[in-house]
Amino acid sequence: MMYRLFLVPVVALFLAAPLTVPGSAHEHPIEAQIEELIETLSGKRVGVFTNPSGVDSQYRHISVRLFEHPDVELVALFAPEHGIYGDLQAGDRDEDTTDIHTGLPVYSLYGPRRAPSAEQLDKLDVVVFDMQSVGSRFYTRQWIMTFVMEACAEHGKSFVVLDRPNPNGLMAVEGAPIPFDGGIIGRKWPDAPFGVPVRHGLTTGELATLVNEEWMDPKVDLTVIKVPGLTRGMTFEETGYPWVIPTPNMPTIETAFVYPGLCAMEAVNVSEGRGTTRPFELFGAPWIDGHELAAHLNGKDLPGVRFRPAWFRPTFAAHAGERCGGVQVHVTDRETFEPVRTGLVAVRALVELYPEHIRLRDYLSRLMGVENLHERILEEDAESIIAGWQDDLTAFLEIRERHLLYSE
Repeated sequence: MMYRLFLVPVVALFLAAPLTVPGSAHEHPIEAQIEELIETLSGKRVGVFTNPSGVDSQYRHISVRLFEHPDVELVALFAPEHGIYGDLQAGDRDEDTTDIHTGLPVYSLYGPRRAPSAEQLDKLDVVVFDMQSVGSRFYTRQWIMTFVMEACAEHGKSFVVLDRPNPNGLMAVEGAPIPFDGGIIGRKWPDAPFGVPVRHGLTTGELATLVNEEWMDPKVDLTVIKVPGLTRGMTFEETGYPWVIPTPNMPTIETAFVYPGLCAMEAVNVSEGRGTTRPFELFGAPWIDGHELAAHLNGKDLPGVRFRPAWFRPTFAAHAGERCGGVQVHVTDRETFEPVRTGLVAVRALVELYPEHIRLRDYLSRLMGVENLHERILEEDAESIIAGWQDDLTAFLEIRERHLLYSE
């Protein structure tokens, strides 16, 4: 089940224009955020955890803005999965390096090291997080962020989130709050019976606030630099915020929108579209008939989506160089589209149509937060599986409500 709230049409029309800073019709809201950030950081030694998506209204990187400001002492950069420049593919390990522009050290936080060391933090007063979220639980940056928060709390350092809009929106919440330790795909704290659902409907600042208040001990000195004028019903496009590819296989907002469900194809022996220009929107394999699969899925009458027969040749990853039959996922109505339900129905369709070919890994269970999902979906339909997480989802919604920073 997906939970959503609706705004009345008059309000929706009022919100159709991009955000502007009050009193300044031409200044972008992110510039007001950066001004507030600089005031917060003035006179402090600063580390920034970021990637290419951390840009201002003119697409200048946050590291450049802070490095060139006389009131801020930028000391170090920290890099997530895919590296500080976003040039590494999934699973590639980055080494500590030196930033090309600033000459500052860049410390990798993907792999054995998930948080700054005591020695690195000793040179800092505060760590800033500035990266574009995609609104999915299994996007690793947000969980590395929580390890950084814990390290800052332990060593008495402050933590600041420069918040950004969520391309998956702030209204709909969908998927299982992960009930077991899924590692970096979604953390489970010792005193929490569940974690965060796949599509959580939170900004990064809201997620950091929830984690800090509900599950961290000790708590970090947290500041969230909020998006001016953001309301829960706004689309990413309505905010006017820049979209910069946050990772190599997340090229567009459309990709981010299907990702919470179609990422499930990573755990199936099909191509999830990596190595094409439409990752996660395309999926298929050499043994799939695109017309058959599209007809089967369209027959499910899933809301807000249509499936088009497609053929493609991935240049890398699964089935690289092979001609794959499959479908392209076309979202026709974002308001009603349910990516998690769609992803599970799509996996089940592959099981039903191609039982002699299909192979599922236990990674599917970790991704979707459902224990033994990779075995259960061989026998159960998506609806019975979805029904199983509703109690945990309801409990999460009650917790989530306490930490929302933006109104309807």
